[in-house]
Amino acid sequence: MTRFAVAGAKGRMGQAVIRVLTERGFDIAATFDKGDDIDLTNADAVIDFTTPNATLAIAEACAAAGGKVHVIGSTGFMPEQETALNAYQDRNIIIRSGNFSLGVNILMGLVKQAAAKLDALDWDIEVTEAHHKRKVDAPSGTALMLGHAAADGRGVSLHNAKVAARDGLTGQREPGTIGFSVIRGGGIVGEHSVLFAAEDELITLSHSARDRTLFARGAVEAALYGVKQSPGLYDMQDVLGFN
Repeated sequence: MTRFAVAGAKGRMGQAVIRVLTERGFDIAATFDKGDDIDLTNADAVIDFTTPNATLAIAEACAAAGGKVHVIGSTGFMPEQETALNAYQDRNIIIRSGNFSLGVNILMGLVKQAAAKLDALDWDIEVTEAHHKRKVDAPSGTALMLGHAAADGRGVSLHNAKVAARDGLTGQREPGTIGFSVIRGGGIVGEHSVLFAAEDELITLSHSARDRTLFARGAVEAALYGVKQSPGLYDMQDVLGFN
């Protein structure tokens, strides 16, 4: 049976992961949080919903322990952190996603298809997301995933199309841009929607998360997929067989 380690064990997501593992009877070989030693000696896979800096430390610990399955739900990575993390894919089985929900990953496919079919000159795209007041990065990793799906559908780079904020006298909207709006408040688990807006009609594709357990269950499934793989970089599209 796969043996698990849980990073960020005192956080909301860490607690949700522990509940799911306990319910399913898996062996929790280690738990750790900020400031704790990272001991992965007895673990096959670590589930990590922490921060970019913590994730890099865990990746190093995975590699030092001989290469482990590293399931990463952390978001908000800077470019240099992305580069540093990717350097571990030759030693670790990295499964990384901005969202481990089955529904969100299906939504990505729908957004990509819609963006490919709806002409950028006639249809504007807006991504809106809402999360609890404790979330520290914006837009969310899931919102960026949806933005990338829309950009891929149109055959453009999100880096060039993205409009992250509007304030003041912004002028008319540039055709082909992909806008982002962010809401932070209360205990919102996660709300995401993608609006396709033409002059005379609107299409909205959306997903609502009701409980963090759904992300924890997806992360556990990702780890079980990972123990059967060779070192490399994977995502939920791989886990679900979409790639």
